[in-house]
Amino acid sequence: MHATTIVMVRKDGQVVIGGDGQVSLGQTIVKGNARKVRRLAKGGVIGGFAGATADAFTLFERLEGKLEQYPGQLTRACVELTKDWRTDRYLRRLEAMMLVADREVSLLLSGSGDVLEPEATPNGAVMAIGSGGNFALAAARALIDTDMAAEAIARRSLAIAAEICVYTNGNVVIETLDAA
Repeated sequence: MHATTIVMVRKDGQVVIGGDGQVSLGQTIVKGNARKVRRLAKGGVIGGFAGATADAFTLFERLEGKLEQYPGQLTRACVELTKDWRTDRYLRRLEAMMLVADREVSLLLSGSGDVLEPEATPNGAVMAIGSGGNFALAAARALIDTDMAAEAIARRSLAIAAEICVYTNGNVVIETLDAA
């Protein structure tokens, strides 16, 4: 997926999702300050998206509905959303991926039916999506074992991705929750 980098870092009682602000249309940058990371469920869930913007907004709205239907159950809400995403004719065409987290769990959601938790290490967990996701993921994995805080790791990982990926910029939005 082109057009962004989203990274999630869970470490030392905090979970952070950060993303850049670049929106590209082909080889052209159309916007540099888009907000692809936001709070859901009255602030109890944070999420970020990569892919088509309208598709991602549709998925965020659907996830909000599932979170209202299953309050406090992020995993169940995500599984139910992903089921709909795979089976509904309209939703099946949506091209986006999401990282979502609450105080207890972090998940990657895709239209392929994926609801994945990150692999935990003794020092935390990281995930990333988008065109610069692999660069941010590699940086976050290298930094998770340092004494850097979760937010600092997310910011540095996004900066590294922006230096490498032409679809990622340095205009970063970060959302943080204290973990359980």
